[in-house]
Amino acid sequence: MTFSLHGIGASKGIAVGKVHIVTRGLLEVPEYTLKKSEIEAEVKRFRKAIAGARADLGAIKDRIPPDTATDIAAFIDTHLLMLDDSAITKAPIKLIREEKRNAEWALKVQRDALVSVFEAMQDSYLRTRKDDIDHVVTAVQMRLMHTDTPISHVDGSFAGKIVFADDLTPADTVLMQHQGVVALVTEFGGPNSHTAILARSLRIPAVVGLHNVGPYLRENDTLIIDGRQGVVLVDPDEQMVRHYEKLQRQIERIHTARRKLRYAPTITSDGETIVLQANVELPADLDAAVQVGAQGVGLYRTEYLFMNRAAPPDEDEQYQAYTEIGRAGEGSPVTIRTLDLGADKQVDGTRPGAPMTSNPALGLRAVRLCLKEPALFRPQLRAILRASAHSPVRMMIPMLSTTGELAQVLDLVKSCRQELDNEGQPYDEAMPIGAMIEVPAAAICADIFARELDFLSIGTNDLIQYTIAIDRVDDEVNYLYDPLHPAVLRLIQMTILAGEKTGIPVAMCGEMAGDARYTRLLLGMGLKEFSVHPNSLLEVKQVITESRVAESRKFTQRVMRVIKSTARSALLEEMNR
Repeated sequence: MTFSLHGIGASKGIAVGKVHIVTRGLLEVPEYTLKKSEIEAEVKRFRKAIAGARADLGAIKDRIPPDTATDIAAFIDTHLLMLDDSAITKAPIKLIREEKRNAEWALKVQRDALVSVFEAMQDSYLRTRKDDIDHVVTAVQMRLMHTDTPISHVDGSFAGKIVFADDLTPADTVLMQHQGVVALVTEFGGPNSHTAILARSLRIPAVVGLHNVGPYLRENDTLIIDGRQGVVLVDPDEQMVRHYEKLQRQIERIHTARRKLRYAPTITSDGETIVLQANVELPADLDAAVQVGAQGVGLYRTEYLFMNRAAPPDEDEQYQAYTEIGRAGEGSPVTIRTLDLGADKQVDGTRPGAPMTSNPALGLRAVRLCLKEPALFRPQLRAILRASAHSPVRMMIPMLSTTGELAQVLDLVKSCRQELDNEGQPYDEAMPIGAMIEVPAAAICADIFARELDFLSIGTNDLIQYTIAIDRVDDEVNYLYDPLHPAVLRLIQMTILAGEKTGIPVAMCGEMAGDARYTRLLLGMGLKEFSVHPNSLLEVKQVITESRVAESRKFTQRVMRVIKSTARSALLEEMNR
């Protein structure tokens, strides 16, 4: 009997195949007391496990073909770097010696402490980085407990299989891709989980967040995976299989056609030129942006320089990183967002001993943290200014909510410029400074901010969360996350109109910009600059080139007047036909 399971569509695409169920099981970590004479031997055993886990990851990295997208290897590199971090390699040793306990227990205690810090962060992407810790710690624990992973050491092939698991590590996913897996399904995870990100990069259809469905699946069941809708069909009949196989062929033809758009101009069918840029995290990510013809970088996240280290990067290290990302843009503009982290910074050493806050979303984060900690902020401002001497760099301030905050930032920038002048350090005196509009107060006052800035960029992820007062990664309330909510649409339109009235560009860098369902709606609202994940760029570009702004504007006006959510969704579907 056919039935459907519903999760989160993490990677678009359709797959039909037999399911292979991967059961990992929970590791039962032993705890026992050591004799004094056993302590140093235990430390040696722990260090050997670290070295073994590092060797396993290195071997997997060596198997990645040189022409694979750079962000694939970057996940493995992140885990290798974590295996060199003192938070993983030294803190457990201290616990072993001080508490006279076994290595497995000490590593678990340290893991729990690190994970609690990440769970307190508001940023949904950064919060899911706790998965890095779990994956690395699990690899070491398996070495300590002489337990092979059920995936990384498997000799069989996943060719043609759909894999179902509770969760997957980056190493698991890479190995499966090389063995020919056709789709991934996981019980846990969200749109920003490792599995989701890697599946999108590898173009593997994936559905995640299918809680408690294990009992409904049996080994070798036939499944249909619809990564667009987040649907898994179990035991489909022949007619359904033929229908989805036809859709597969149609999707492949569409991808082939889109690849031809890489270097075509981004112009609507009625002659409106649109700027289409990419969101990137690492300099290496620019390769993917270049491959799809991005017109620069609309969002470069700098917080990754600050993660997984005992102390924040100094000015020179940041200067080198920003110069590298700027030069890699090959003359296209690169928008560098200043540090955007949450309230508790124990993990990166920037504010050791800072008190936990009961609501990190409304606490000391992003520009608020930076203004409270000028010793953290000034080196970054100076580094960005110095990098602007070598390439067209723009600076973007996240989470501004008051004009007082903006005045403080501009005063600090002015002070840094004076310092650089005194030191004879070159910088671009006309370097544009802008703001992310992601707080409702900033959107409502966008006309005021626009008079003081060179550009605005709408961060829809947080704007939607703050406007509707929900956490989009919370399974209990994320059904309320609605980009078409009238309040959200009005705030977006306010911001775009503020830019038009003051003559400064307004972009959008949130996930809504990269979702092709909303492209025509945004064009109709007057948006002329999009910044999206490289994997979404060509799809958005295709919609733009096939759209007429005048027609989109009429539909958008109708959507803005509609009250019922179902009617808005129906209008959106009509607009996209």
